[in-house]
Amino acid sequence: MIAERLRAQLLSGPPAGGAVEVCDRLLAVQAQDPRGARLAVRARTAGLTAADVDRALTAERSLVISWLNRGTLHLVRTEDYWWMHALTTPQLFTTSGRRLAQEQVSPSAADRGVAVVQRSLAAEGPLTRAQLRERVAAAGVRVEGQALVHILLLASLRGQIVRGPVTGNEQAFVLVDDWLGAPPPAVDRDTALGELARRYLVGHGPAADRDLAKWAGLPLRDARRGLSTIASGLDQRADGLVDLAGREPVKELPSPRLLGAFEPLLLGWVSREPVLAAHQGIVTVNGIFRPFALVRGRAVATWSMTNGQPALQPFARISAANSSALRRDARDVTRFLAGAEESRRS
Repeated sequence: MIAERLRAQLLSGPPAGGAVEVCDRLLAVQAQDPRGARLAVRARTAGLTAADVDRALTAERSLVISWLNRGTLHLVRTEDYWWMHALTTPQLFTTSGRRLAQEQVSPSAADRGVAVVQRSLAAEGPLTRAQLRERVAAAGVRVEGQALVHILLLASLRGQIVRGPVTGNEQAFVLVDDWLGAPPPAVDRDTALGELARRYLVGHGPAADRDLAKWAGLPLRDARRGLSTIASGLDQRADGLVDLAGREPVKELPSPRLLGAFEPLLLGWVSREPVLAAHQGIVTVNGIFRPFALVRGRAVATWSMTNGQPALQPFARISAANSSALRRDARDVTRFLAGAEESRRS
């Protein structure tokens, strides 16, 4: 099963041709950690740099980042933003209102804050979080703590803003209509649930209905509804999982490599045991998913950047051959990240 999931995730087999192809395969890449999202693309492609991802977000606008699944920032193809937003965000309004109240932002103040954000972006174009903080605060709306974040989240849930161009080391906010243009015709809910289920299995199969529900942040009944609409194209496996019909069995495991923070391989299923085994408490701590090294489909170390170079913290002894392969991949991580740094300096 793990070999099949790794192939679905583009971690074995032919690499993707670019960042858009990665997002087409995985549907949505968690992106609250900007470096982690870019490293997810690196691990599934060959020869790209982080600057190529930034170009897709900025000049090409073929990718976009917004709050989608589970109210978390995700990197998706621009053409998938519309139907995913309509499907995955309505149930988030209740939580949004509760969090705003916890931040001492009343409903009327939240409305005023969202209106300021909208007016500012309409008048001035892309603005960073710090610039929006100044404008919202000047209108007498609370921005301390996490208040501003939840005002921006509310504007996003209402379909007004997304993350736009990469400017230096951050990403500015933009109006959806200005950045992406007019929305396409709406997709009915059953069609969207079926598309969600199909595309999820493309990048995560084999899986169960509960895996889809957790990943998308939808009720289990919706996950089951989506799977039922595409049932004729599914294989029901003896282990209780489902996958797209006609997929060839896979035994190949990927070469050793370094994976980034909030790696999609850890976020697409209820259980992380197949990858992390006894090391879940090391790789995932208080909701943070640390970068880790993968060898034969298992996590063998965490890693961090030290003096501009990846440094491993192994769980146990790693063989000489695998250590050598990880060092090669670490050099590629450095190359990949340096591309964005050079682009920002130019």
